[in-house]
Amino acid sequence: MPAEQLTVKLTRNFERNLNDVERFLEESEASGAFDMLLDELTETVIPNLESFPKMGRPFLDRPALSVEAMGRVAKLRTQLDDLGSGSDIREYVLSHYLVLYAVTETMVYLLSIRHHRQLSFDFADLW
Repeated sequence: MPAEQLTVKLTRNFERNLNDVERFLEESEASGAFDMLLDELTETVIPNLESFPKMGRPFLDRPALSVEAMGRVAKLRTQLDDLGSGSDIREYVLSHYLVLYAVTETMVYLLSIRHHRQLSFDFADLW
């Protein structure tokens, strides 16, 4: 166990994603699942990340398979370098959700959360 726990901070994007997940679950008639997610975040995910911030799978280890992806990965790496040496983006996989988070020497930033059945694109807003 680390000598000192890190602080976990929710980003604005993560909070927006939580609102999207809540809306998705309500539309799927599974609104009770949102309360269970909040419980899991506060009782399990956040305490785990405070104590074991590197427990998730490294996100940037995945190969970039397109020119666009390579450009985005390069930009992400630059942004991580600005946060300090040893900063990384990792994935925390839950039973129904994927959480992306950044780790620095002193902080864990929750960046994004998605239900595994949520679409990445909002087709309704495209028309």
